[in-house]
Amino acid sequence: MEPSAGAGAGAGAGAGGREPDDGTAVGPAPGSGRRRGPAGSGGVAGQERGDAGQERSRKQGRGRKQGEGRSQGVPGRQEEHGASGTPGDGTSTSAASGTSASAAHGTNARAASGTGDAGGEHGKGGKRHRAIPWPDARAVAGRAARTPGTPVVVPLQDALGLVLAAPLTALTDLPSFDTSAMDGWAVAGPGPWAVRAEGVLAGRAGPEALTDGEAVRIATGARIPRGATAVLRSEHGAMDAMGRLHPTRDVPHGQDIRPRGQECRSGDLLLPADTVVTPAVLGLAAAAGYDTLAGVPRPRVDVLVLGDELLTEGLPREGLIRDALGPMLPSWLRALGADVVAVRRLGDDAEALHRAVAGSGADLVVTTGGTASGPVDHVHPTLRRVDAELLVDGVEVRPGHPMLLARTREDQHLVGLPGNPLAAVSGLLTLAEPLLRTLAGRRAPERYALPVRDVVHGHPHDTRLVPVALRGDRAVPLRYNGPAMLRGIAAADALAVVPPGGARPGRELEILDLPWATAGIGACST
Repeated sequence: MEPSAGAGAGAGAGAGGREPDDGTAVGPAPGSGRRRGPAGSGGVAGQERGDAGQERSRKQGRGRKQGEGRSQGVPGRQEEHGASGTPGDGTSTSAASGTSASAAHGTNARAASGTGDAGGEHGKGGKRHRAIPWPDARAVAGRAARTPGTPVVVPLQDALGLVLAAPLTALTDLPSFDTSAMDGWAVAGPGPWAVRAEGVLAGRAGPEALTDGEAVRIATGARIPRGATAVLRSEHGAMDAMGRLHPTRDVPHGQDIRPRGQECRSGDLLLPADTVVTPAVLGLAAAAGYDTLAGVPRPRVDVLVLGDELLTEGLPREGLIRDALGPMLPSWLRALGADVVAVRRLGDDAEALHRAVAGSGADLVVTTGGTASGPVDHVHPTLRRVDAELLVDGVEVRPGHPMLLARTREDQHLVGLPGNPLAAVSGLLTLAEPLLRTLAGRRAPERYALPVRDVVHGHPHDTRLVPVALRGDRAVPLRYNGPAMLRGIAAADALAVVPPGGARPGRELEILDLPWATAGIGACST
């Protein structure tokens, strides 16, 4: 059984029994270099299911006691404390390194959520479950929400980030009339041409028709006069002494004319429903004649930060630590498509937590810490009080083992994140992301795998999520990836999914992109 996930959410683990940094990583097991095929081929999922099945068989025959297995991996233990790699360089030939000083507060041995408890059945009122394999937890979270939200119609400027609730069809031809693709002259027939005095500018309607041998100055985007056969670019024409225009190269028929309907005809399907509205989609919708869009609304989220040991400003002092999750989670949730309604700091107050959960009108409630069974771990008792149905109560993953997912009402869920910052990130990507994706009507991202450049140490029994930087066609494991640390994930593009036993260099691992990295905002260093 694992140490508890305490109530707080500090940059280092605070009091309350969070998942420890030490003793959970071992070196790659002999023969652990099995390659996984590309995610699209089923190799990733199949490998995880096979690892999970083997692990369940081992546990049934062995009944591991609390603390057993944590001294098995001497290489992993040594590496967790930074024995390999250059301190501060952001990259290691092994997966983890360094132990946060404040993480020592999280090493007491309270039982972690869902490990070794009776149960194993989904139940109402917060009944405890057995921890489930990581792929299964992701699947449960993705199915937990029944349907996406009811579509809303919003102005274009408010639609960014929504998912189209209906196909986007063209309301007009694009372009809606023949237009000039370049600055130059609209010409009729072969040259030379007599040039009219007045030009044609964009936004002007009804230019006079041209006859053969005539030309008129024209601006990019301006309407092509009737009778024009091509546009001669400014740099490809020259005037003679008589004021006639001559081409300096051949002028094919239709050159630099954008014909009406070149991009689409009215009624054409431009984008299917379930497309995420990006800035480019907004531009296309406007060009196609839309003033509003029908979209799936962003799921509303309440964030409840628990822990008496948390500070909102200044330096840590006298057993108090800075709250890292309060500033981090709202932005992360927004990047996952959510609308964060409120962030509330409740301390370790059981009644305040019950009132906040029972009174929330959000689609999803996210709590930080308090998911274990200690004296200030109030999440499970609160779930029992509101007659919640536990869907996931512990996941076979490191960091983040004590995460949970519950259905508090027919149309509301609660994700309980561990208090350690990186463990909370693990919980976000394991449980919150699939649930929010369903609520927002988003398509699941295409799964893929990359070979790791260096050895990645693993847990003896559980999946491990390790921050990596993506360098070409390789994933580079980053240091500072203990449960209480954010230094590694802050420099990462993604998380690598490491099976039990770890991975040798060159082994392909499933990659979970971070939302800002896929948007091209990541700035990582190795």
